Amino acid sequence: MIFRFLVLLLVLAFIEVYTFQAFKTIAKNKTFLWIYAVLSIALLIYIIYGFTQFDRSVGQTPSSLRTMGLLLLVYVPKILITLILLGEDVFRILIGVVNHFVENSNESTFLPSRRKFVSQVGLGLAAIPFLSLIYGIFEGKYNFKVIKQAIFFSDLPDAFDGFTITQISDVHSGSFDNAEKISYAIDLINEQKTDLILFTGDIVNTHAKEMHPWIDTFNKINKHAFGKYAVLGNHDYGEYVSWKTKEEKADNFEAIKQLYKQIGFTLLLNDHTFIEKEGQKIALVGVENWGHNFKQAGDLDKAGAGLTKNDFKILMSHDPSHWEHVVKNDPNHYHLTLSGHTHGMQFGIEIPGYFKWSLAQYVYKQWAGLYENLGRYVYVNRGFGFHAYPGRVGIMPEITVIQLKKGENRA
Repeated sequence: MIFRFLVLLLVLAFIEVYTFQAFKTIAKNKTFLWIYAVLSIALLIYIIYGFTQFDRSVGQTPSSLRTMGLLLLVYVPKILITLILLGEDVFRILIGVVNHFVENSNESTFLPSRRKFVSQVGLGLAAIPFLSLIYGIFEGKYNFKVIKQAIFFSDLPDAFDGFTITQISDVHSGSFDNAEKISYAIDLINEQKTDLILFTGDIVNTHAKEMHPWIDTFNKINKHAFGKYAVLGNHDYGEYVSWKTKEEKADNFEAIKQLYKQIGFTLLLNDHTFIEKEGQKIALVGVENWGHNFKQAGDLDKAGAGLTKNDFKILMSHDPSHWEHVVKNDPNHYHLTLSGHTHGMQFGIEIPGYFKWSLAQYVYKQWAGLYENLGRYVYVNRGFGFHAYPGRVGIMPEITVIQLKKGENRA
């Protein structure tokens, strides 16, 4: 633990030295440089202190959210500056080698001096993530987007042609700090007037009590003609904190399951039900969390027991890695899987219909939006709330409206 801490300190010191060099190159005022140095040291001390106060028996708190937000706000821009100046140093060394050994230059110094222009470019580029992260913290995390997606199935029962579903996921209620914004999001949900609403897990960060201030707000979600259903997410199991006893953890888990009931959702725990319309039906299947790198409590065989390949099936499974590793190849043919979990890392670039990028794509093959394999689809919701970083940049909180359409399969 001490060794890791020392390594981290060395890395941060390395970043600080390079960033200071950038400011020193373009700013000759010593008073400004002293103020910058003192402020940087003070922020570093505050961040280190914040992380030392993290209590694994409590989990994420407003204080830990602030600390993580400050860490990213301070060091993401500085890492970018460091990489640019490090690249310049490689170039300076090469020039120095050429001048000294090839051209036999008589210059008194081996390395050429730093170029002001490079430092200006580094600081200019660093302003982009800095300002973006500030926006993400104060505005982006509540910039709710309604995303509408039509999906075509050749074997969809005729009665369900045009059937609409609202999906929400990853509420993480323990992170909320603005009741007005959450009420606005609930109004957006109600405005969609869909047939069915599905909640694909993570109602809290860890503790059931996190949701208590928000129960009345979420109870304002209108009744839907064909019901309100939910499944559990990985955070609903209380796996990420230390518990005094197994009984305390078990009690919290039971309380979390009750939360879904308290806001009017029927929780499917490795089970299924049927949605009936005009004498026809589709199966709604819900599994407990199954993640390739997370808790694997989901049991698809148990959840789908009695269903056949010919039944039209919608599966709720919190983690999209379940679809990648299990569901998409299951012989029972699950037509549509609805997931969440990734949050799109809460940071990325997205131009709808043209371009989509996030660090999440290097962890999950399916991380945001619609994906297809041999006529089987998974839709990954970008998440309603936020966790760890108290903001969103580029990947906004999502309320999904899915319309089932009768027709030939197409992406």
